[in-house]
Amino acid sequence: MTLVHVNTIKIYDTTLRDGSQAEDIAFSVEDKIRIAQKLDELGIHYIEGGWPGSNPKDLQFFQEIKSVSLSGAKVVAFGSTCRAGLLPENDPNIQALVEAGTEAVTIFGKSWDMHVLEALNISLDQNLEIISKSIHFLKQRVPEVIFDAEHFFDGYKKNPSYALSILQLAQESKADWIVLCDTNGGTLPFDLQRIIQEVKKKVHLPLGIHVHNDSEMAVANTLIAVEEGITMVQGTINGYGERCGNANLCSIIPNIQLKMGINCLTDAQLMKMTEVSRFVSELANLPHPKYLPYVGESAFAHKGGVHVSAIRKSPLTYEHIEPERVGNRQRVLISDLSGESNILYKATEFGIDLESKDPNVRKILDNLKQLEHEGFQFEGAEGSFEILMKKALGKHKKFFELLGFRVIVEKKEEEGPPFSEATIMVRVGDQIEHTAAVGNGPVNALDNAIRKALEKFYPELKEVKLLDYKVRILSTKDGTAAHTRVLIESGDGESKWGTVGVSENIIQASWQALVDSIDYKLLKEKEQSD
Repeated sequence: MTLVHVNTIKIYDTTLRDGSQAEDIAFSVEDKIRIAQKLDELGIHYIEGGWPGSNPKDLQFFQEIKSVSLSGAKVVAFGSTCRAGLLPENDPNIQALVEAGTEAVTIFGKSWDMHVLEALNISLDQNLEIISKSIHFLKQRVPEVIFDAEHFFDGYKKNPSYALSILQLAQESKADWIVLCDTNGGTLPFDLQRIIQEVKKKVHLPLGIHVHNDSEMAVANTLIAVEEGITMVQGTINGYGERCGNANLCSIIPNIQLKMGINCLTDAQLMKMTEVSRFVSELANLPHPKYLPYVGESAFAHKGGVHVSAIRKSPLTYEHIEPERVGNRQRVLISDLSGESNILYKATEFGIDLESKDPNVRKILDNLKQLEHEGFQFEGAEGSFEILMKKALGKHKKFFELLGFRVIVEKKEEEGPPFSEATIMVRVGDQIEHTAAVGNGPVNALDNAIRKALEKFYPELKEVKLLDYKVRILSTKDGTAAHTRVLIESGDGESKWGTVGVSENIIQASWQALVDSIDYKLLKEKEQSD
């Protein structure tokens, strides 16, 4: 293997263009502006904003980004070579690239002869001509021109001499960078490495790599390319992109920086990696992929008791880096696979004084395993687990007592929605509160009623919002009589917590989770005031 030492790698992000081509993603102009600012904070060197010649949204982005102050990133406009039969100065796509007013432009040209002959329906010589004219024209008007050799690796496999002639022509036409593209994402690392070695014998311009993930090789191929001396890495945040996605910068950047020892970002910028990953997911209106390496919520999560016992002695036993280096954190999960080490770890996390020889450790663990067997799940409900621990240790305060509730669902018209009302009676100290509330469903009505009853005594509950509500049927064989698990996520603007309830009655399961949510908030308020 040829190992080439380089001082630094330029990171080229194409989330706003290639990433937005992923299924279910549609960024607004405002989304793209905000993401560009975040990428700039992260230390990305090039931000590809879109294709100004293809749609009004991208055109607007390039107009608005001019008034945004970026600390170091270059905004890049993307487009194709001019069309056959048109001079670049008469091609609307090329004109739009110039009018975008960016410091750099990227144009792509076909390097696979099959695409030239069948997709463009022009001769191989015509393709060479439009690539040369387009680069020459842009170099006279834009400071930096990047040429993407589209489908290069597939083209090289079929017709190596023609694919290489495309790169040599781009070099002669004074492009600043030549980017080798695995557009179909089907090239394997050993083939990609061999081809790059051949390219370097013919091309002496700085090279970049742009790969898709259709064979799950995008990150591996990118790292191989870097090892072969390529100095521009293209990809997207979270690997978003068409079909199976692009190379995931959230994995590539830490691997280059922390594993290969090559500079990409500063240490402080690298610590923003997880934050940026989640920010882009949020603006894409997609759940953040929890199993992503480095930045996923599960990347440094430990569940098995043996694992937790080991990381309490040394995190290196089951963590390949310190999670804080990429802005993530270590987590220990609670489940029926837990051991005593999990309980002790969570006790420390919750600020509970608990020694390993305390018999309560085994008591809590046995209770946990029994509840998990009954259908409770505490991985996403750590609020409920903290309450469970404090009850076992006699550190839980009972804030109110339920005297009864009733939930009514009534439908008065065939076409109209059902009407839900909950009536509740609780005792707080020596006072009894009896109240009612409506909601858009029985659980919402019950939630509104319990809050209404308790806010008189605990005004801090006004801060609490129900953020998410999930229902899971635990056994389909029992039909409508099956046990149901309800997971609730609540928040108060400063923190979030999960709680859980299980019952064959969905209202009762919801009640358990709602009560734990309220208890958790009140416990935290009490601890802060003590």
